[in-house]
Amino acid sequence: MEYNAGVKNAALSPQEETAKAAILAECDQFAKAGVTFVVVHFDGYGDSGTTEEVKCYDSEWDASGEHEPVKYDASHLQEHFEALVPFGYENDCGGFGDVVLNVSARKLTVERNDRFEDYTTTTYEV
Repeated sequence: MEYNAGVKNAALSPQEETAKAAILAECDQFAKAGVTFVVVHFDGYGDSGTTEEVKCYDSEWDASGEHEPVKYDASHLQEHFEALVPFGYENDCGGFGDVVLNVSARKLTVERNDRFEDYTTTTYEV
């Protein structure tokens, strides 16, 4: 398994820069509401994919699979989060992941997991 922690190798596009700025500008509002993480999950394969709605959490860590989201309407940021979803994640065997805003750190991260097919070949004489 490969894990590349760090920064995106390519520069952000103007659309991604705008999306990032818009999301980070909301950090004070999230903090006032007790929101610690904001998450958008994406999943797809076979050239088709979906992005879930923006969900807010009040946990100490990104816990989108472990805790219920808090009631905070961040739907106005949906398009901005979607602009940060990696291009082509849904192609072929597909992929899934999350775009996560850590409110207190004012940091956006994208975790992308790519699916792939594998096989082994065994040849023997009988």
